[in-house]
Amino acid sequence: MAKRDPFKYFKSSPEIIRLAVRLYVRFPLSLRNVEDLLHERGIDVSYETVRYWWNRFGPMFASEIRRKRVQKLRAFSKWQWHVDEVFVKIKGERHYLWRAVDHEGEVLESVVTKRRNKPAALKMLRKIMRRYGRPEVLVTDRLPSYKAALRELGCGDLQTCGRWLNNRIENSHLPFRRRERAMQRFRKMRSLQKFVAVHSSVFNHFNQGRTLSRRDIFKLNRSAALAEWRGLGAA
Repeated sequence: MAKRDPFKYFKSSPEIIRLAVRLYVRFPLSLRNVEDLLHERGIDVSYETVRYWWNRFGPMFASEIRRKRVQKLRAFSKWQWHVDEVFVKIKGERHYLWRAVDHEGEVLESVVTKRRNKPAALKMLRKIMRRYGRPEVLVTDRLPSYKAALRELGCGDLQTCGRWLNNRIENSHLPFRRRERAMQRFRKMRSLQKFVAVHSSVFNHFNQGRTLSRRDIFKLNRSAALAEWRGLGAA
């Protein structure tokens, strides 16, 4: 059975749609910034069109990227995980964004909750372990909720805490914070969860680790990532 074309009935070409979604998700740009950049390339679309494209195709692209990467992550990302939470304001109310990365900075999971307690930590840990399995080491801060949740999961021996041990995930929060400022914060908890899921997948796809490889290898990996992006959603 032939795969359904997701771009059917759209007047703009798939290349333009992929470009608009990539600019908005990957870089700290507003919808109007993306509209201006496309205009400089001779593409006349409204920022509301960019918003519609992002909401329609962003989750689809992220799901396709995640499906291709999850098998590799199951094999190579079980050595050490870093888990942390940051607060996010939604209409003046404090919510919490829980994030987990592996030892190379690959974002494994992002979950938004209203509380920072044991049920919230359990929700995050169960979701990530169901998808990737059980790690050898789990680095966290000294929040008691982690210890209680891991004890209930029977993984209390995995936890490791230390003053500088969680710098990996502290630094990984920075791209999200830049996006948060560009978007002037979020209006709904559901839209925040949707955005962080897409943003994490796109960040993983294009994050080549400049300091981990030579310049020629980095350029090859970057070109391969861009070529794979241009093939997302192909019928």
